[in-house]
Order: sequence, then C-alpha cells, then structure tokens
Amino acid sequence: MTNSPRRVHVPFRHLTKSAAAALIVCATAVSVLAGSGTALAEQDADFYSPPARLTSTPGAILRTEAMPLFASAPGGDGSWPAAAQRVMYTSRLQDGSPTAVTGTFVEGNHPWRGTGPRPTVVIAPGTAGQGDQCAMSRAFSTGMYATAGPPSLSANQEAVSAGVWTALGARVFVTDYIGLGTPGIHTYANRVEQAHAVLDAARAANDLGGGGASTPVALWGYSQGGGATGAAAELAASYAPELNLKGTWAGGPTADLEEVLAQIDGNLIGGAIGFAINGFVARNPELDRTVHERLTPAGLAVLGELGTECIADVMARQPFLRTNAYTRDGRSLLDNLRGAPEAIRVLREQRLGTLAPSAPVLVTSGRNDDTVPYGQARQLAVDWCDRGAAVTFRTNDLPPVAPGTTFVNHFGPELIDGLRTNGAVSYILDRLNGVPIGQGCELT
Repeated sequence: MTNSPRRVHVPFRHLTKSAAAALIVCATAVSVLAGSGTALAEQDADFYSPPARLTSTPGAILRTEAMPLFASAPGGDGSWPAAAQRVMYTSRLQDGSPTAVTGTFVEGNHPWRGTGPRPTVVIAPGTAGQGDQCAMSRAFSTGMYATAGPPSLSANQEAVSAGVWTALGARVFVTDYIGLGTPGIHTYANRVEQAHAVLDAARAANDLGGGGASTPVALWGYSQGGGATGAAAELAASYAPELNLKGTWAGGPTADLEEVLAQIDGNLIGGAIGFAINGFVARNPELDRTVHERLTPAGLAVLGELGTECIADVMARQPFLRTNAYTRDGRSLLDNLRGAPEAIRVLREQRLGTLAPSAPVLVTSGRNDDTVPYGQARQLAVDWCDRGAAVTFRTNDLPPVAPGTTFVNHFGPELIDGLRTNGAVSYILDRLNGVPIGQGCELT
C-alpha cells in the first residue's frame, strides 16, 4: 500500500477576501485618478534601457530595483505582506537572438499554504497594449499608470491574480512580455516570443527566490495571457526542460489567431488587431509591403497610432474599430491577408495545439465569449488530448450580455473560472500539492 499525496484544503473565503481587497484598492486608485485628472509622474526610463551587451543565457537577471506595492492587501498586523522588485531579465526572440524583458517579482511574507517548498507562479498578463507605457510593471506600484503627452492610461489588471497567489504564500512573477517597456515593438500574440518570455520569467524568479530549478512552477494566464501560457506549456520541454513545471491555466486562450482576429473586428477592442499586425511585420519584414498595399493612408496612420497605445486608449479613441473602413477594397483586413500566402503563413504559425504540453493544463472558455472564440479554445484542448497531454477543459455558460463589448462575456469568465470554488486556483493548487490527476482528458 502506498501513500497518496495529501490534499491541502484552502478555505475559499480566504481567496475571495484577497481578491476583494485587491479589487477595492484598484477601484480606489481609479477613482482618485479620475477625480484629480493628474497624470502620474513618469518613472525612470533608464531602468527599461537594456545594457549594450546581453548575456546569451536566457532567464539571467540584468538588473532589479525595489518597488512599493499599492494594490496589495495588508496583513492582520497592518504590515504589507509582500516585497516587490522591478526586474529586467534575458530572453530570446523567435530567431534565437538574446533580448531584454522586464517584469515584476513579488516575494510574499505569508507561509506557503500548500505542501512542499514555496512555488513560483508566473502570470502572463491579458492584453495591455503596445506602447512602452503599457508595461504591467509600470502600473504595479500605483495600480494605474498615466502619461500626459500624449494622454494614455494603463491599469494593473493583474493585481487580483497576483494578490491571490501572494496571499497563498507563492512567489509571483508577472512578465511584461518582449517589447513592452523595453526597446522594440511588443510582438503581440507571437507564439514563440510569448512562450520564451514566460518560461524565462520562471527562470528569473527561481533565481531571485533562491530555490533554483527544483522549485515547483505553475503558469497562469487569461486571454493574451492564456495564449502565452499555452504556448509556454507546449515549448517548456524543449526550451526550458530544467523547470519543474507542475501545471498551467490557459484561460480564454488565443489559440487560433485567425479566428480571434475575425471575432474582434468591430468589437470594442478591435484595435488590438493592429497590435498583432505591427508585431508580425516587425518580425517578418516581407509583410510590410503586403500591409501597405492593402491599407489606405488613413488605415496606415491608425496602425501607427495603435502601436503607441494601451488597451484603455483603444477603447477611448478607436472603439468598435472595423478594419474594412481602412482597406482599399472595403473587405476586412483579415480577408485581405488570407489572400496573401506570406501573411496567412505567419498567422497560422501562431496556432497552438501542434505540440503536447508535458505537464497538466486547464483550459477554460466562455461559450458566449465575444472576444476570444469558444470554439478555438475547445479545439486546442481536443488537439492536446489527441497528442496525449493531460488536459481539463471547462465551459463557462454565462449567457450573452451586450455582445461585442468584451467586459461581461470575456472578462466575466476570467473572474468566475479563475477564482470560484473548483476553479483555476484550486486546479493549480492541486497540481502544486501533488494531487493525482486522472489519465486522459476531461472535456466539459
């Protein structure tokens, strides 16, 4: 008779209190900023400028600086339960060349509530934007980051998830991704570069935390973040085989970019299409001519503007953007790109599901998600199952509410599936605690 791993029960009320506290603090920050109308002071840009020479070792720490945590729930004795650092670390572009990436490292003071050593949870953020001011690490110390010229606003949208995992005693690393904050374009939805940024963030966090490669690691992401963690789960075995990866949440994942771009065209955040196009042109210069031939001068101007904006700016300046208003033939930009072999090749190279993750994955999606289509998320789970991975897929049946506005049917399932009892937090806790998972797949 063998002893099975002990399941550690964490009362869900502790999770919801942590989440509620983080939400209240963020809401307070928003109201203060809205009431004053004063832009936050620019943070020291020198931190985001990489050294002239980079080590070729991925995940190496280039620099750190201490930072206060505004969106954090105080402990019972009034002390703040975590210390945070802004971090610059090395990663690799899709061609293998070294690059610098920034992020936020949070080392909690709470004891780890699970079994075994304190784990690392790497959080891959949802869509923040493409301008350097949108880097999540810029907003972490205040809850909100604003610039006056030109006006731009970016929120720390990962405060809740970071707060929950910090309260549970995990160390947390939130990556900014390649090109957000640091020089160069943010390669939005680039499968390989997002995976590299996430996996190298785990390496950097394990170094900062002193646990090394044996540290249990979990990946946590939703929307763009779900695509990033899904890609990282696929590439972990080949790119970072030394990591002790225990489990991944790929919530509302951008698994098939063709379907995602079709869905958001005309949506409140339709301008995110520009983020993707800008990033792919930067890595595939042959697409520059393709895009220029198909967009009007006004369309090219909007594309340039989007490359400097955060997602809140897109909602304010280009809400419900329809790309057919900016193409020369009046068809959607995606329809135009489907007729260009060099463009459709790049889009299809971003598709997840062709490689099997080596550790268990939870995929969640809303049946009525109006931003990241349900069908392509479920197909990702099926594809991974067919390749022998341990996959759990869960459907959120939230009914349609104001379709096309993103807030309810896309963000709603993130909070519901992430924090509810038996949601993503519980799933990841079980993986970190060594709770056995059944053979095969569970698709519900």
